[in-house]
Amino acid sequence: MLMSSLPLHEIVGFVAGFGTTFAAMPDLISMLKRRSCQGMNPTMAAIMGSFQIVWVYYGFLIESMPVMVWNVIAVAINFLAVSAYLYFRAQKGYQNHP
Repeated sequence: MLMSSLPLHEIVGFVAGFGTTFAAMPDLISMLKRRSCQGMNPTMAAIMGSFQIVWVYYGFLIESMPVMVWNVIAVAINFLAVSAYLYFRAQKGYQNHP
């Protein structure tokens, strides 16, 4: 019932926001399961997180709550991924990321 009342662009925006918001979750879950940062690229997560902050600002400028909310969640996920990377790297005594 709810989906039939939403315009197509809203549905596409919801699906796109969901997908890009949770794109970093597999890396984060994998690191937590392995308890290792091996194979993770923290630079990519940091770059994504930085640009998601810009998306939050853009959402503010256009007064779009969905854009702001999805990207705040994405920033948090990328922050957790980079934090987990740094934690596991310190635990293993890595000097440089693999």
